[in-house]
Amino acid sequence: MARAIRMDKKDNVATVLMDVEPGDEVDIEGAGGSLRIEAAETVPFGHKIALALIPSSKNILKYGETIGIATRTIKAGTHVHVHNLKSSRR
Repeated sequence: MARAIRMDKKDNVATVLMDVEPGDEVDIEGAGGSLRIEAAETVPFGHKIALALIPSSKNILKYGETIGIATRTIKAGTHVHVHNLKSSRR
């Protein structure tokens, strides 16, 4: 079973603690209680996985803060990275 950690209960992404492959069940631990999702695609160790549908142009939340904006709709279980988010860092 793959594992990931959610830093804040408001987060809509979690960080995977090992490489994840499509179809893997991922146990999400940390803030907000536990959750289990199915990976929709490969997510490398240390990268983010979407916990729920994130519509295009909506905030991506990690640490309870906005870290970026979705550049397209991101389905639950999908890899969240530079290919589908625009950083909101200044």
